[in-house]
Amino acid sequence: MVEDVAEYIKEILKSIARELGCEIIALEVMPDHIHLFVNCPPRYSPSYLANYFKGKSARLALKKFPEIRTKGKLWTRSYFVSTAGNVSSETIRKYIEEQWGKEGEKN
Repeated sequence: MVEDVAEYIKEILKSIARELGCEIIALEVMPDHIHLFVNCPPRYSPSYLANYFKGKSARLALKKFPEIRTKGKLWTRSYFVSTAGNVSSETIRKYIEEQWGKEGEKN
């Protein structure tokens, strides 16, 4: 079930990126958060992008998997946005891909 939800959310995020004309550079769906590294047209503000990705993905995921609803919603209102100005895209992509190994180290 968890794998089905994660795969569906990945497909939703890829679809949203195509709709907005964005390129997904890296994407990892973790048990309690998502890493999404995108290159998007400058006409979209980071807050717009975060809210659009989160809002549309939540609506579609909850429609297909209503049992994942937690306290009335899927995502929290918070998000982290940063630019990649001083770090290469490759470094960020590698960081995101390595998160699965670090997930077990949190204890």
